[in-house]
Amino acid sequence: MIFRILFLALFLLLIEFYAFQAIKTVLKFKWGLLTYQLLSAVVFLFILYSFTKFDSSVGQTHQTMLTMGLLLLVYVPKIVLMLTMLGEDVFRISSGAVNYFRDTEEEGFLNSRRKFVSQIGLGLAAIPLLSLIYGVTVGKYNYKVIKQRIFFPDLPEAFDGFTITQISDVHSGSFDNPEKISYAIDLVNEQNSDMILFTGDIVNTHAKEMLPWIETFNKIKEHPYGKYSVLGNHDYGEYVTWPTELEKEENFQAIKKLYSQIDFQLLLNEHRFITKGNDRIALVGVENWGHNFKKAGDINKATEGLDKEEFKILMSHDPSHWEYEIKNHTKKFHLTLSGHTHGMQFGIEIPGYFKWSLAQYVYAQWAGLYEHLGRYVYVNRGFGFHAYPGRVGIMPEITVIELKKGDNVA
Repeated sequence: MIFRILFLALFLLLIEFYAFQAIKTVLKFKWGLLTYQLLSAVVFLFILYSFTKFDSSVGQTHQTMLTMGLLLLVYVPKIVLMLTMLGEDVFRISSGAVNYFRDTEEEGFLNSRRKFVSQIGLGLAAIPLLSLIYGVTVGKYNYKVIKQRIFFPDLPEAFDGFTITQISDVHSGSFDNPEKISYAIDLVNEQNSDMILFTGDIVNTHAKEMLPWIETFNKIKEHPYGKYSVLGNHDYGEYVTWPTELEKEENFQAIKKLYSQIDFQLLLNEHRFITKGNDRIALVGVENWGHNFKKAGDINKATEGLDKEEFKILMSHDPSHWEYEIKNHTKKFHLTLSGHTHGMQFGIEIPGYFKWSLAQYVYAQWAGLYEHLGRYVYVNRGFGFHAYPGRVGIMPEITVIELKKGDNVA
């Protein structure tokens, strides 16, 4: 722990050193430089102090989220400054070396820093700074309803036009604005879907995180064809140190009960038939299965008795499950609904044209709809937020999927 904090301190000091080179080039007032240095020192010490106070038996708290938010807000822009100044240093050293071997009469090995380079660095740094400020003040509750129509040639006739609302990754322990959460629940209800599915992560770690929000989530109205859910990786309480295994198990049992307390039927490696008219589809729900996370999901157990021809919708929290087990499964899962990635809560999206996030370097399917041989997975961007208390570019999502019978995707 001490080594990690020491490494963090040295890294932040390196960033501070280079950022200051830019600041002092454009800020000539002595009192201005002193103010900047004082504020930087206060933030630096606060972040280090917060890291020393992190309690692995408690996990994420609003204090740790504040620290993470401040760390990103202050040091991401400064990293941009550092890279700009490092680039200038490479040029200065190269120029100095050339001049040295040419035996020119220029004084000094390094040329002085140029003000316009620092100005460019500050301009570039302003982009992540303003974006991160937006993310923590507006973005984290800027809910978007995303509607997706998916066509299936073998969809049972009665389900043509059937609508599903999906929410995922609530992370109730991160919430700090009851009014915004109530607004989001109203958005869910306004969709008037046939069925609602919740694909896991009701809390960050502890069951008690959800208790202040039970009444709010109970306002999700009844849906004609039911309210179903599965577990996410955070629902197992595996990211903190527990005093005993018994306490961990009690917390896990309490988390499972939370879903029933908000009137969702939790599917644990099992399936249900959804019947409409003379037709039916199978709704399959597995426990968490992640390529790099807990593998409690058992798709064979969940589909016991189902055959390949049965139209199936699978709820599986982690989209890596689709990539590694589901998309080529012999039983054919027509549609898989996942979450988990949050789109890393940071990225760029221009609907219909472009989307980018660091999440794409970790997950093959990280946000939106993907297809493989007529089998689909939809990855919800998440309802809540975790670690970083904000969202930039990747907004919190309420998904509405319409099933259509046919051969085209619109």
